Amino acid sequence: MKRYDLRHLKDEFEPRMKEILASHPEKEVAIFLFEIGDFTPIQRSADLVKECGYELMNSLKFNEVDWTVVAKKA
Repeated sequence: MKRYDLRHLKDEFEPRMKEILASHPEKEVAIFLFEIGDFTPIQRSADLVKECGYELMNSLKFNEVDWTVVAKKA
């Protein structure tokens, strides 16, 4: 299990998240932390996880501004 903090990227987290998913070891869980802002990044992150061939295992609000996505290679 590896955690990736993408909060510093603000709303531009998707390219880095895609890069990480492409190189992440199979069968290992990836945890992503990013800022949600207006909640549109939540659906975008779920779509990206699916597009990269991963299973979205969990998606939840971490605190007032942060969101956590847990994914594993399908």
